[in-house]
Amino acid sequence: MILDLHLHSELSDDSRAPVEAYLKVLQRKRAERPLDGIVLTEHRQFDPARDYRALEDRYGFLILNAAEVETDYGHVLVYGVNPDILARFDFSDVRLSAQALVTDVARLGGIALPCHPGRATVGLCDHYQRKPPLEGVVAVEALNGGSKKGEEARVEELVQRLGYKAYGGSDSHLVSFVGVCATEFDAPIRSMDDLVAQLRDGRYRPVDFRAR
Repeated sequence: MILDLHLHSELSDDSRAPVEAYLKVLQRKRAERPLDGIVLTEHRQFDPARDYRALEDRYGFLILNAAEVETDYGHVLVYGVNPDILARFDFSDVRLSAQALVTDVARLGGIALPCHPGRATVGLCDHYQRKPPLEGVVAVEALNGGSKKGEEARVEELVQRLGYKAYGGSDSHLVSFVGVCATEFDAPIRSMDDLVAQLRDGRYRPVDFRAR
C-alpha cells in the first residue's frame, strides 16, 4: 500500500490546494503515481472533527489526518493525534520540545517523526550539529518532494549513521505535486491506528515518483 504521508491543503496558511483537487490529480495520474491514499499534515493545527469519508467513497482513496508542528529540533509530523495528545501539546506553539513530543506522543498512542531533516534551519541535520540526538526517533523523511540539491544526501548519511527508518512524502502545497514522493507499506492500512502501528513496525520504504 502506498501513501503520501506529508501534504497540505487549503487549511494550512501557506497552501491553496483543495483536498478534492489532490484526489482528482491522483485519479488522473494513477499510472505515474500509483497511490492508495494521502495523509493531510496541516501546519500547527489538528481538527478532530474533520471528516473526508464522502471524498473517500467518491474517489476510492484513503484520507487520513495528522499534523506538522514546529519544535526546537525542526519540523515534526505527528500521526495518531488523539484527545490526550491535544491536551498535552499546543500545536500552535512554534517552540515545542522535540524530545517531549517524540516521547509523550508515543506514550499517548501516536508517533512523531521528523520531516525534511536535510533542510536548513527547520531540519534535524542542522540541529544535530550542535545538539545531542533525540531519543526514541523511529524514522525520518528521507524523500521529500520539496527537497533541494544536497538535502537528501544529508538525510541518507543520517539514516545510515543512526539507524533510522526512512519514509517519504510530497510535502505538497500545490495540487500538481501530490504523490511525487510517498511511502510503500508491506501491510494494508485502513485507519490511522493501522498507520501508527505500521510506522512503529518499520516495514516500509520511501518511493520516488518524480519525473526523471
